[in-house]
Formats: sequence, structure tokens, C-alpha cells
Amino acid sequence: AVVVSYVNTTAAVKAETDICCTSSNAVEVVASVPAEQEVLFLPDQFLGAHVRRILDRKNMHVWAGECHVHAGINGAELAAQVTAHPDAELFVHPECGCATSALYLAGSGAVPADRVKILSTGGMLDAARASHRVTDPAMAGQIKTVLVATEVGMLHQLRKAAPEIDFRAVNERASCRYMKMITPEALLRSLRDGTDEVHVDPDLAARGRAAVQRMIAIGRPGGGE
Repeated sequence: AVVVSYVNTTAAVKAETDICCTSSNAVEVVASVPAEQEVLFLPDQFLGAHVRRILDRKNMHVWAGECHVHAGINGAELAAQVTAHPDAELFVHPECGCATSALYLAGSGAVPADRVKILSTGGMLDAARASHRVTDPAMAGQIKTVLVATEVGMLHQLRKAAPEIDFRAVNERASCRYMKMITPEALLRSLRDGTDEVHVDPDLAARGRAAVQRMIAIGRPGGGE
């Protein structure tokens, strides 16, 4: 089997991986693997399910790991927000536990299919900028609402990209305390004082680097993120 791992993994995991991916290019990465070869995808089960659904790939095996913040954004919360904001669009990160629920809402007609967008981090920003450029006379004087299912730190970037849109979190508690540990002050201290340096075994680094380089060779390495 070809092992595909999300780029947010340790060097040790990458060293055992054939190729890395991001949430933006996961579909392209898996599609690059010959159809007859089995794929082991890790560590995110929701992103893996999204890729398998898009490609209809039966020989793709998804490891049952998850981002605890994204997994905590559930279908019941999404349904409640859709009921409260019936005209809103949905921006849903593929790692969210409610991604399948969002597609169900679109398929059932509860939300028009063209208003449901399963998007990576970079894809959300692209969609926000695209919405910013669209001018619909019928919407004159109205505030467009977009429900966002991802880590709440993303809302600041979206509001900056399209300030005229009312971006609302599906789950306002979806905050990652580990991401919040990286602050400008801590970064400055690290650069100034040479602290918090990470050392990786050279052999491990070389093996892990190969998986990243294979991803880059496919194209869209950062996926706009």
C-alpha cells in the first residue's frame, strides 16, 4: 500500500510515509497514486472520508485519527445554525465532524447545494475573496451571512478578506489551545534568544523530507494555505 499522511505529523511519521498532503491538495495527492494500488491515509479520518468520497476510491483505508477541535464541530450544531440562518452559505473544513452532515443537508434540500462548500483553509480564503468581488443587485442593502465550520481563529482572516460578509462560527468554542501557544512574543523571543530549537535526527529528517518532496513534485504543495 502507498502511505499518505497529513503534513501536520511528526518527522518520525513522515519517515514512514510515502507522500504527504495538506487539506487543500489531499485529493490531488491520492489521485496521483495508480488506481490499482491500495492507499493507507492518515491521520485524519474526516479528511480521508472526504477524499475517498470525492474520488470514489474503494481501495483507500483511512486510519481513525482526528483533530479534536474539528471533530468537536458536530452535525447537531450545524443543523441548529442552518435553522437560525436559513439564507446563509456554509464553509466547512473537510476535517470537521459535521462535513458529512453538511453534504446531507445539501442532498436533502435543507440547504441549496450551491451554498454548501467543503473547503480547506486556503480554499475558504479564496471563496471569501471571490464573494467579495461579486455584486448582486438583488442583494443590495442586505448583509450576506456565511456559517464557518473550522477553528475559530480562521474567522479573523475571513473577515479581513471580505469585511462586508457576516462570518459566524458554527461552534464558537472550537478554539485550539495548542495553536494559541504560538504568539508573536514567543516567536520573537525564540529568534532573539535562540530558544526552543528543535533537533531532528539527520537520517529521520532525510526520510521525512522525501515524503514532502514527493508532494511538492505533484504540484500545489501549500494548496494556497
